[in-house]
Amino acid sequence: MRGWAAAALLVGMAWAGAGRLDVGTIIQRSKEKYEVNWQAAPEYDYFERDGAGSQGTSTYHVLMISGSPYRVPVEVNGEPLPPKLRVKEQHKLEDAFARRSAETPEQRAVRIANYERDRRRDHDLLEQLTQAFDFRLLGEQTLSGHRVYVIQALPRPGYKPPNRNAEVLAAMDAKLYIDTATFQWVRAEGVVVRPVWIEGLLARVQPGTRFELDYAPVSEGIWQLTHFEMKSRCKVLFLLSIPGQDEKSFFGYKKTSERPPQERVEYAFRIRQE
Repeated sequence: MRGWAAAALLVGMAWAGAGRLDVGTIIQRSKEKYEVNWQAAPEYDYFERDGAGSQGTSTYHVLMISGSPYRVPVEVNGEPLPPKLRVKEQHKLEDAFARRSAETPEQRAVRIANYERDRRRDHDLLEQLTQAFDFRLLGEQTLSGHRVYVIQALPRPGYKPPNRNAEVLAAMDAKLYIDTATFQWVRAEGVVVRPVWIEGLLARVQPGTRFELDYAPVSEGIWQLTHFEMKSRCKVLFLLSIPGQDEKSFFGYKKTSERPPQERVEYAFRIRQE
């Protein structure tokens, strides 16, 4: 489960009104904010750092080029790429700009459609959230410098997932921390409470799988994912239990630039300066 897929599973929460707030209004307003953030996501370049601590890390600059992302390796274990490898990656990036600028309208449409299909699959789960969960407002607290509403989301008895992707909604408890001033997510936490099949019938996610997502403002009115962590348990063919951990950080969000390709190629490797 990747960061945006997990985010889509937990979306959906909030609205403010005059006087006493209830969990239903908080859910609606947060859903509106998530929609705005989701629509805005393709407008930003950003850095992605995969791994942490003893795992080692790989850092990429994710550039939006002609409607879909391109990942440029820029660091390994916190150190810039060796000069020869950087030159190689720079040439590959230049080639990507050239190929995409030379595409026919049909080729470009197919490439962008593939990217949007993955985004839409995650987003479609949003439509199921209010049917799949019962929500409870637990109170307020301070988190990461924000005053937040704390909302518990529990699977709704009798919920029937319409497809395999939505089955995870019926198998998960979640907790959401929503900024009281802006109704943006600050954090979302989830835990799988019963087995969920993945990859057809070859493997299933076991109870106890946990994930956490953190968000922060990247521009006026827009928040994006800044950290994703998942500790998973998976059983293959009922026999082999495989633990796993996935951690990613996202930072340095900047609006996609209309500068010439060569200028953007040079910019791509400036992780230290930006």
